[in-house]
Amino acid sequence: MKRTQEDKWALNLQAARQYHAREGHLRVPRKHTEQLEDTTGQVVEVKLGIWTDNVRKRADKLSEQRRTDLNALGMRW
Repeated sequence: MKRTQEDKWALNLQAARQYHAREGHLRVPRKHTEQLEDTTGQVVEVKLGIWTDNVRKRADKLSEQRRTDLNALGMRW
């Protein structure tokens, strides 16, 4: 099943929330991957370190809601 961009964002954000809940911060090492279950119950590997790095580089293109969601997790811009 092909994921939409919105689905991919939601999955990455879920991984970021899981990491933040466990570690207490969102300073993710670039090579870190986070495992979580998707909506079908399958375990998915999310390349969270790469994702957070890319999000920082494209911060000016994010919607206000996406910035708010990441700010709530203490995102370092």
